[in-house]
Amino acid sequence: MAQEPSQRVYASALEGEVFIGVTANSLLFFIYTYTFLIQPHLKKPIDLIFMHLTMVNILTMVFQSIPNILSSFGVRGFLDNAGCQTVFYVYRVTRSLSICTTSLLSAFQAIIISPNHSKWARLKPKLSTWIFPSFLFFWVINMLIYIHIIESVRAKWNFTVVGRGFVHAYCQTRQSGDGQSWSFINVLVTRDVLFVALMIMSSLYMVGLLYRHHRGARHIHSSSLSRQTSPENKATHTIICLVFCFVLFYCCNNFVTLYAFYRPEKDSRLVGIAGILSSCYPTFCPFLLMKNNKNISKLTSSLSMMRMPFSSRGLLG
Repeated sequence: MAQEPSQRVYASALEGEVFIGVTANSLLFFIYTYTFLIQPHLKKPIDLIFMHLTMVNILTMVFQSIPNILSSFGVRGFLDNAGCQTVFYVYRVTRSLSICTTSLLSAFQAIIISPNHSKWARLKPKLSTWIFPSFLFFWVINMLIYIHIIESVRAKWNFTVVGRGFVHAYCQTRQSGDGQSWSFINVLVTRDVLFVALMIMSSLYMVGLLYRHHRGARHIHSSSLSRQTSPENKATHTIICLVFCFVLFYCCNNFVTLYAFYRPEKDSRLVGIAGILSSCYPTFCPFLLMKNNKNISKLTSSLSMMRMPFSSRGLLG
């Protein structure tokens, strides 16, 4: 079946986004793994959260994009019922883990930079021991929540589906009882509101701390001291940017997805737009994290030094 030009455009945009995002996240995951295995003296507890976030980003983009990209080339019948259930189950679980991990990251950093006299300071020594239990809790709770996906998703054999529900290139949601659907939606909304609220509150708390720190730094007369930015403040700026990007793309994607879900006539363009929006955060995330990573800076400077001799030879030759 020939593909509409708009579908090809969205598929091409998604392909480029996925290639950039998966490559950047894989590079960052490799660097964090290298640090933990080869340079353990440089590792920090928060790096574990960064590693988990990059791994979740990779899985989310791969499982979300492969069906979209294959369908853009006219491949039909690629996923059966089991394939649809597996792909959408893993995609939804890992996408939700991105919410949980970003929320954990913002709360972790807020406690780290809290003043020693604050009520949060007593939690600092315990933070590193809570990371793995938090990961385990996130995985278990999201895997349990999305069991509903296995029950409701099936392969789409009819290519002219209309009515309420989610329709993908190869899959669609099966109509179920209203009570079951509303219970599932209520659980999702409650989870998202809790984690997004924690994200926003932690970020606002960090912004307040940074503002007070900046206001106090004005009283320092030494320009060399006042211009210096501590690694903690740099990391805090990065995490605040991550939270802002996440909330922005998350809200936009949810709006488009809900509109497509309740729209009587299904529009493939909305599916393409939702796919691009859902991949924006995993794509931008590693570049924000790379900004303050010392190993990335060393790698970049090493590559620059390697290019210099070749450039000189080219000029001389």
